[in-house]
Amino acid sequence: DTIQPPRTVLLDISPTEDEILAAMKQKTRYNIRLSARKGVTVREGTLADIPLFTQMMQVTGSRDGFGIHQPIYYKAVFELFGQERDQAALLIAEYEQRPLAAVMVFTNGKTGAYFYGASTNEERNRMPAYAVQWAAIQWAKQRGCTTYDLWGIPDADEDELEANFKERSDGLWGVYRFKRGFGGQITRTVGSADRVYNQRLYKLYQWRRNR
Repeated sequence: DTIQPPRTVLLDISPTEDEILAAMKQKTRYNIRLSARKGVTVREGTLADIPLFTQMMQVTGSRDGFGIHQPIYYKAVFELFGQERDQAALLIAEYEQRPLAAVMVFTNGKTGAYFYGASTNEERNRMPAYAVQWAAIQWAKQRGCTTYDLWGIPDADEDELEANFKERSDGLWGVYRFKRGFGGQITRTVGSADRVYNQRLYKLYQWRRNR
């Protein structure tokens, strides 16, 4: 049951930061440095910034055509993993104290994972999405992670991905174009599956969800 995408990009972040940057596509590396030259800074957010983050998620979902969770969901996630377990961070890219982009990043063992990302429609020429993603990679590395999971690309072979990413923008194709620039290894998991204990209830669940 493919609720979450089975294919992803994994970055090796065990080398030095300079080596990680060197392994990226030239344009991505340029955009990261450009954002700094254009005055973009990144700070770590708090629970008080969750409303700001959900507002940016709403803008992003409307612009890029994907569904988002209710605001209470992101608040609960940050409270559980960020405040209680110290396994998550909300990073916010700003220009002149105006928020432009944000990501929520998590750690699990030696892996850091980028789950939620958002941006406004302002000052996009300053490349805030690149600045905040690089800050998230640095945050995960500082936490002792050796792998960074960019979480979710189209479920297609690498040859197909590389042949079509310039033309396609549907589904996860738009985010693949962004994520591929950070380098890394395309990996496919077995995906998620339901273990059914009661066939009758499961059919009722499927019927209700399909509605």
